Amino acid sequence: MATVTPDPRRWWALAALVASMLTLGFDMTILNVALPTMAADLGATTGQQQWMADSYIVVFAALMLPAGLLGDRFGRRRMLITGLGIFLAGSLVGALAADVNWVIAARAVMGVGAALVTPLALSVLPSLFSTDERTKAVSIISTASALGLPLGPIIGGWLLNHYWWGSVFLINVPMAAIGIAACVFLLPETSDPASPRVDAASTACTALGLGALVYAIIEAPDRGWGDPLVLALFAASAALLTALVLRERRSTRPMLDMTLLGHRGFLLNTVAATLVMFVLSGLLFVLPQYLQAVRGNDALGTGIRLLPMIGGLTVAAKGAPAAAQRFGARATVSAGLVVLAFAAFLGSRTTVHSGYGFTALWLSVTGVGFGFALVPAMSGALATLPRDRAGSGSGLLMTLRQVGGAIGIALLGSLLSSAFRDRLDVTGLPAGAADTAGDSVVAAHIVAVRAHSPQLAASADGAYLHGMGLVLLVCGAAALVSALLAAAFLPNTPVAGKEPQDAPRMAGAVTDAGQ
Repeated sequence: MATVTPDPRRWWALAALVASMLTLGFDMTILNVALPTMAADLGATTGQQQWMADSYIVVFAALMLPAGLLGDRFGRRRMLITGLGIFLAGSLVGALAADVNWVIAARAVMGVGAALVTPLALSVLPSLFSTDERTKAVSIISTASALGLPLGPIIGGWLLNHYWWGSVFLINVPMAAIGIAACVFLLPETSDPASPRVDAASTACTALGLGALVYAIIEAPDRGWGDPLVLALFAASAALLTALVLRERRSTRPMLDMTLLGHRGFLLNTVAATLVMFVLSGLLFVLPQYLQAVRGNDALGTGIRLLPMIGGLTVAAKGAPAAAQRFGARATVSAGLVVLAFAAFLGSRTTVHSGYGFTALWLSVTGVGFGFALVPAMSGALATLPRDRAGSGSGLLMTLRQVGGAIGIALLGSLLSSAFRDRLDVTGLPAGAADTAGDSVVAAHIVAVRAHSPQLAASADGAYLHGMGLVLLVCGAAALVSALLAAAFLPNTPVAGKEPQDAPRMAGAVTDAGQ
């Protein structure tokens, strides 16, 4: 087949996709800095505040895989536009909401839109870029998605300093509108007319099974891992996902191509990307509370102090594709994970007397390791996908990454909470105040102010640093084990510059990756 001339508008199209991914990325974290203000204005309880943040994540993770399949079936550009439209509508509802339940509903609607956009933004890349440019494009769009996480607190803090809390929703409207216009005018339509029909039962099992799993993981740290509701949710999730696998394996035209997980290239690169997100979620979970409660920064100052991670990511975004081309994906991913482990171990040495310079140092190293590990892993996984399964494969990859992040927050958050409560000295406090202080380092500082107890504030800082150190040690150990597994088992996928240019060979990459 003759080489197709690249579309001259492809980089503009990528810029629009990058803007969309940035918006989705910072929506994962932007609401956290607005919750205290929203709670005061709307009278939200603690549980309602949690669901204002979590409803987006739960729906996002639960629907990402079916969304990729819908793109394969009905057209990726069409579904991208639909997803951005749903995201825009949810943002408008959130900005105008006067009731906490409407805010929760709006965040859930935004999660539906985000679930459509995320896998399809990746799956349209093979239609825009030749194989020698695709690694660079994946690097740019993956970096944009990651950059959104630390940008959320910065943007949210700035907006709250100048406008009302609804502005954290309203900022999405022009971004989504630009994305819709770019999709209409710049993106070609791609689909797989021969793809299996969308199976409503399998879609329901996927969405409900993953939704129950993420819900249980989020609720477990507060309710306890032995809570009847948590156990019931885990059981329901296992039953639904088992039913999905059995149904798809019996189907002659399965909607979910389980054979993708049977290919070493896709499976192991996906596992590597998921483990990177597990580690990074732990780092991003402990840092804002440390910078805000222990170091005394406001929301905007906390976001700004996460910028060194962006600097490290920028370096990695430029260096990872070249490193993968020269040394191979296996060496690059393994090295990135080792750097990530080093950053976590270094961060675990933080004490109450450590200055911000030390935090900036290990944050920078974290960004470098994250970029060098994640970008080649995602590129390697996507390189094994034939064009006609790009949507479903991208959806599976992004879903597992999202679930990995949710598991990281839940497990590491539970460890942090337990270590903090065990180490906190509440001697002399009434039972109610002692129980409140043990909820979080923020709550402990509020109790300390009301009780005029500098000793409690100092104990809270020390207890939090103890828990944070344990979390970072676990992150470091997980990254190190992941590095060893990647070095031992990860296929050294072909570099971008040496891949075949024609579409038929792309389809054969799935078979080659399994050898």
